[in-house]
Amino acid sequence: MSGVDTVRVSTAWRRGKAHGFRALTYLALLFVVGPAILLFVNVAAQAIPHWSWSVLTTVPLGNGGGLENAILGTLVIMFGVLLLGGTTGVLAGIFLSEFVSVNRKGKERGGVLRASIDVLAGFPSIVLGYVGYVALAVGLHWGFSLLSALIVLSLMVVPYITKATETALRQVPTTYREGAEALGMRMGYSLRKVTLKTALPGIVTGLLLAESITVGETAPLLYTAGISNGLPTWQLVHQPIGYLTYYVWTDWNQPFPSLHYLSYDASLILLVMILTLLVVSRLIVSRSQRHSESGR
Repeated sequence: MSGVDTVRVSTAWRRGKAHGFRALTYLALLFVVGPAILLFVNVAAQAIPHWSWSVLTTVPLGNGGGLENAILGTLVIMFGVLLLGGTTGVLAGIFLSEFVSVNRKGKERGGVLRASIDVLAGFPSIVLGYVGYVALAVGLHWGFSLLSALIVLSLMVVPYITKATETALRQVPTTYREGAEALGMRMGYSLRKVTLKTALPGIVTGLLLAESITVGETAPLLYTAGISNGLPTWQLVHQPIGYLTYYVWTDWNQPFPSLHYLSYDASLILLVMILTLLVVSRLIVSRSQRHSESGR
């Protein structure tokens, strides 16, 4: 075999490996995206034929009604978790990234906080819900309430937000911090105006993904929020609240077709909420990348 033939065989072999690897990546993508598409199409196919806009403006009534209380309740829970869990997670991430020093042995301090966050991330949601029920609903006599739900859900999402914030801050080039210090900026000012501003897209993405997790939870809310067919109030304790995942789970197990349709309606609304959050997070990341590339 001549040298030219050897080169051709080698080139064909490399091309074959490249095409095979590309096919495997497409199969992996299909394995991940395919079930999500099938789920959305199935839910939409079941919900749209029986859809009524009154679902958005009426509360559950007997074997029918709407989901206004659950939609508003879910939005209230999302906003509360964003305030409580989001603030805690972002501050914890800032502390681990910017304020944790190194001891004499070359190890970072803050190991207790980091270990606590890692352990908290491994707890099943139903366990956190039960602990919240025992400690808050029963122990503090709050009963089923919005505040109990917010505390438990915030504990669930704090690890994700903390990791996202810490990762985003660590990806900020060191030269940015050094430049701010060389200009005489105080640490707090440079953190607000330089570091956090650069890391903001990653932090916002972590917050939105945490909100997506919050929207889809059921077990912790069953133990802490209870359920209410009325509209949400400003009362934080001794007042249950409605949420969409309850009707997805409960109405489907009822023997009435009208409640099955309502369950599919709740599922469709949930999927739209989650997809909206994911799309917004992707748009923020892509816009940030375009700005960073144009600024180079």
